[in-house]
Amino acid sequence: MANQTVANFLTLPTLTTLNLPNNHILDLGAQPLGHTLQRNTTLTTLNLGFNEIEDVGAQSLADALKHNTTLITLNLQYNQIGDVGAQSLAVALQQNTTLTTLDLENNQISHVGAQHLANALRHNTVALILSFSISYLNPDFFIQVLTTFILEDNQILDIGAQHLADALRHNKTLITLSLQSNQIGPFGAQSLADALRQNTVTFIRYLSIFCFYLLFSIQTLITLNLGFNKIGNVGAQSLADALQQNTTLTTLSLAYNDINDFGAQSLADALRHNTTLITLSLQINQIGDLGAQSLADALRHNTTLVTLNLESNDIGNVGGESFGYALQHNTTLIRLNLRFNRIGDAGVQLLADALRSNTTLITLSLQHNKIGDVGAQSLANALRHNTVTHILSLLLPCP
Repeated sequence: MANQTVANFLTLPTLTTLNLPNNHILDLGAQPLGHTLQRNTTLTTLNLGFNEIEDVGAQSLADALKHNTTLITLNLQYNQIGDVGAQSLAVALQQNTTLTTLDLENNQISHVGAQHLANALRHNTVALILSFSISYLNPDFFIQVLTTFILEDNQILDIGAQHLADALRHNKTLITLSLQSNQIGPFGAQSLADALRQNTVTFIRYLSIFCFYLLFSIQTLITLNLGFNKIGNVGAQSLADALQQNTTLTTLSLAYNDINDFGAQSLADALRHNTTLITLSLQINQIGDLGAQSLADALRHNTTLVTLNLESNDIGNVGGESFGYALQHNTTLIRLNLRFNRIGDAGVQLLADALRSNTTLITLSLQHNKIGDVGAQSLANALRHNTVTHILSLLLPCP
């Protein structure tokens, strides 16, 4: 696609979304695109993923962000942007007041670039006033605007995670932070856990009828993805300790992180106290039966977790039985993923018994276990007695 042709798209007066992934745009095409974007007043979503854009192209797009006032989502995943390009984007974010989602997945950003981006999170601001009276507006009250930050598959390491964690202590609106596959270890996890204890935002709402305002302080980060790192049991314990105090995180992904039954025990302890976490993903770890027992026992007390993913965790019959007992008491879990484990007929019997009385579980995933004809029959019999029409999917082993 010709470089100027790409830029010409932005002159269309009604265009709001432009998807251009896999178009070999390169820096040469990103430059005129950036220049045109500075004057564009309609585009809200721009996808430039998979385009071999490097630091020079990122610089042009960053310059555009300093002037553009309408773009909300910028997707730059799977390009070749390094620390210099990350710095350019970081500087732009300190001035931009509208961008809410920035995707930099699978670029070449190290902990150096992460530090620049972290600095941006401290300063990226936009005025937000929730008011029922124009006469009481206060333009001096600000909060941060960037809400979704995707940095998956870079080389951020522990030191980069520490910089981002420091920023979270000051940032007040980031909702989603994805750091999957960044070689983050226990120290990086500790830094992020400490940040979760302090990450807060303040909203002021003016009520003209009563001529006063209410002040609310809430923690803001809702989704944290640390999958495919190396946080281990030490990192899991740090995050678990933070979860006992954190009151807003709803989704935590710790897939493929070298967590075994010790780390699972720590997370289970957190689930007994945490009242906001809805989704916990622990697939592809080494939790085993002991870890499964701990998590299952926690489910008897937890009243908020909706989704638990324990795929590929070397869980056997003992773990399966433990979840069977838990499901007889738990009334909130909707999805339980136990695929690719070692649960056999004995372990699935109690799960089947639980299905006779459980009235909330919608999806139970059991494919690729060691369930034979006897276990399958137990499950089939249970479903005849289960009175909840919401059970949509009981996924058994593939033949």
